[in-house]
Amino acid sequence: MAAPSARCLWRALAPQRGWVRAGLEQRLAAPTVVSAATARPFAAAAKPAKKGAQWTKQEKAKDKPSRRRRPLMTKPVDDVYLTWLYRRPFYDLEQAVGMLKKFQQLDFTHPKQFVYINVFLDMALKKKKLDPFSGAVALPHRFTDEVNKVLVFTENEQEAEIARESGAEIVGGLELMKWILEDEIQADFYVAVPAIIPKLVPLRNKLKRKFPSTRKNSLGSDIPKMVQLFRECHEYAVQDESVIKTRIARLDMPTEHIIANLKAVIHDICTFKPPPYDPIVQRLVIRSSTSEGLQVNLDGILPQVEKAEEKEEEEEERSADDEDEAEKPVQEPVST
Repeated sequence: MAAPSARCLWRALAPQRGWVRAGLEQRLAAPTVVSAATARPFAAAAKPAKKGAQWTKQEKAKDKPSRRRRPLMTKPVDDVYLTWLYRRPFYDLEQAVGMLKKFQQLDFTHPKQFVYINVFLDMALKKKKLDPFSGAVALPHRFTDEVNKVLVFTENEQEAEIARESGAEIVGGLELMKWILEDEIQADFYVAVPAIIPKLVPLRNKLKRKFPSTRKNSLGSDIPKMVQLFRECHEYAVQDESVIKTRIARLDMPTEHIIANLKAVIHDICTFKPPPYDPIVQRLVIRSSTSEGLQVNLDGILPQVEKAEEKEEEEEERSADDEDEAEKPVQEPVST
């Protein structure tokens, strides 16, 4: 390999020894800051920054064009169709129960499976909403052999004996309070007589909805009736603030029995909202353990509250007319 020439060596050593060629100072100086516009002369102009904070999600959604949706069709022409293209159909109650029985036969599922209902509620009042509630109703046709555990509060020995004979699991007085507060005693329902209820106030926060009250028919003097009701009753409760999901029958029961149980539950639910307001039940879906849900038409299921109100208004109008006629002065015949 040939040795480097003297000219190449001078070029390499010139900056170190202070020998500066013409134009070398400009190349060794610090580079100037280049703007984005000069670096990218053909780039799109940036949008001016918006005053204040960045765009919110709502403002971004407004800028996006809304996607047009196809109008839903009424009825499918074939048995196989896309459900999201059609409105969900409504069925009469008897027709819906018959379809559930047919689904069970076609799918070869268990014939004694439970029938469920999903009740969607309107909890709104004038200035507030109804609090989530729970209820217990005696069904006309029982579908299970389950018996609820009932506790009776009483200090009278005769009433305690009647409660035991009626089928109460636990009977006692104030001595039960300590065991209940310490979770040593638990029951499905708590029943009390009026004489002892003022002494049970410390249990109100513990029992909450299960605390005895006249509204729930768990406070009264007829111990055998209360015990029998709560031993065999069907309990339901509001979930997710506005939905009740509960079972009402078995699929192998006669259609008339399933319908009777459903109406009993719906009528009991309607008692939690005063009649002047809109009906509390807005939508009803019935299904079995293995089937899809069927929307049920509410005609003939809800209690006839509107007709009763109309009758009351008619009676009030008639009474007002009678009062007006009674107040009119009777003109005496003028003798000629």
